[in-house]
Amino acid sequence: MNKLVSFAILFLGFIYFQPSMACTNFLVTKGASQDGSTFISYAADSHILYGELYHWPAATWPDGAKLEVYEWDTGKFLGEIDQVSETYNVVGNMNEHQLAIGETTYGGRNELGSQEGAIIDYGSLIYITLQRAKNAREALKVMTELVDKYGYYSSGESFSISDPNEVWILEMIGKGEGKKGAVWVALKIPDGYVSAHANQARITTFPMADGKTSLTFSQRDKINSPEVECYYADDVISFAREQKYFDGKDKDFSFSDTYAPVTFGGARFCEVRVWSFFKSVKAGMDKYFDYASGHDLENRMPLWIKPDRKIAVEDVMDYMRDHLEGTPLDMTRDAGAGAFGNPYRWRPLTWEVDGVTYCNERATATQQTGFVFVAQSRSWLPDPVGGILWFGVDDAASTVFTPMYGSITKVPEAFAVGNGGMMDFSYESGFWVFNLVSNFAYTRYNIIHPEIRAEQTDLEWKFINETKDIDKKAAELYASNPEAAVAMLTDYSVNTGNETVAHWRGFFEYLFTKYMDGNIKEKVETPEGYKYHAPKLSQPGYEESWYRNVAEDTGDKLKMPSGGGH
Repeated sequence: MNKLVSFAILFLGFIYFQPSMACTNFLVTKGASQDGSTFISYAADSHILYGELYHWPAATWPDGAKLEVYEWDTGKFLGEIDQVSETYNVVGNMNEHQLAIGETTYGGRNELGSQEGAIIDYGSLIYITLQRAKNAREALKVMTELVDKYGYYSSGESFSISDPNEVWILEMIGKGEGKKGAVWVALKIPDGYVSAHANQARITTFPMADGKTSLTFSQRDKINSPEVECYYADDVISFAREQKYFDGKDKDFSFSDTYAPVTFGGARFCEVRVWSFFKSVKAGMDKYFDYASGHDLENRMPLWIKPDRKIAVEDVMDYMRDHLEGTPLDMTRDAGAGAFGNPYRWRPLTWEVDGVTYCNERATATQQTGFVFVAQSRSWLPDPVGGILWFGVDDAASTVFTPMYGSITKVPEAFAVGNGGMMDFSYESGFWVFNLVSNFAYTRYNIIHPEIRAEQTDLEWKFINETKDIDKKAAELYASNPEAAVAMLTDYSVNTGNETVAHWRGFFEYLFTKYMDGNIKEKVETPEGYKYHAPKLSQPGYEESWYRNVAEDTGDKLKMPSGGGH
């Protein structure tokens, strides 16, 4: 839990805190998926987060045991909490019971961003809960009880929580100095619908507690009732009144508009990622483009939508690879893309020319991703078999989502904690190997990336097809020998992870050899009678539009006289 992550502060002249636009989550319910799975996706985007696959083995603990809590962002020791008697196996952001949790930071009101003496930060909240809860409703209860008892150390967060049957969104913000705990609202995504969040609070109004479908924290003992679809802090509205944030009727209270109002940055850098996902699954979302681009903040998108078609796991992977292609904000189409259509912009996110401030787009796929996953939970399989964390490191657009079953008792060495670090390069580390490929591709994106895309697709379809067979064999074995089934899944996941990284290392060597120095080289057969034969060489240069821009910029400086030769 002592991972180094930094979420910088971007003000853009507004009075409300906005984080450095890190992290994106997409949420898909059973009825919206092709096979009845639930999905949540997560990209952990930070320029100094080292991508690795965390693992906490299942354990039992004696009475009186304590758990040390370290802030996930900084590794700072925050304090001790009571340990529970049993904790579950956790692989990354999924546990052995198919429970998965992701997050995005939205920040919210500045004065609520710190709390003296609090012990539970948002990262620790995720990983402690995964060790203690079996399903989404238990997770909601554990998370809210933890911050109530020990205080909340972080700023505003949106959490995605999924199990084999349900998907929930929980939005939380602390109460600031001099107070303890947090205020929050959780809503169940209706079956057949999808949702998303990306560094902007999205819950607005919600149904008031009736003790049946909507509960407050004090009614949490009823949380397991299947009728419950809303759950919120008892004082989420009264606290806002005390702080002079809200003075309307309870039924009109909006969590986001009160605790994290949308600004230009909240729309253009955050909600635009939600919009791009929504438009990929449902027609008619263009009506929200002015909102998503920051120009009509009143026309907010719904929290969830019903997609026009069922969504498969490979679709969710591809939604995480979005660069706003095919939209007016397409990052491959303006001058910032350079000569090779590069959909990446180096930070900072905003910049100034002649006293005027401009911005780069913030798309879902981004260069600073530490790790990314699609969590798939399947109700028709035993829990140790049903949960797959499709895991990758580095940029989602150039990673390979590799299947890690949630019950495995060890993780691949290539992804393991301690194998390399952010300032400790290792050719054996998946994070560094994938960064070698992606960063090389950034130099000539429209030429190199298509090869990455083809290789990525081949591997992922191989894994999708393989896991169908693994699922069947493991489920059959689990019926008679659960430990042997888990061992089989562990071997498959570990071998697949290590082999994928080894394959990608060889793939980098191939790409570098082929594309170095601006050339494209291909091997050819050595003809009979030759000692060796040079590779076939082509030099594609630049697109005409780039040459035209250079010609216009340089005037006569590079112009050759007619018939001047070379």
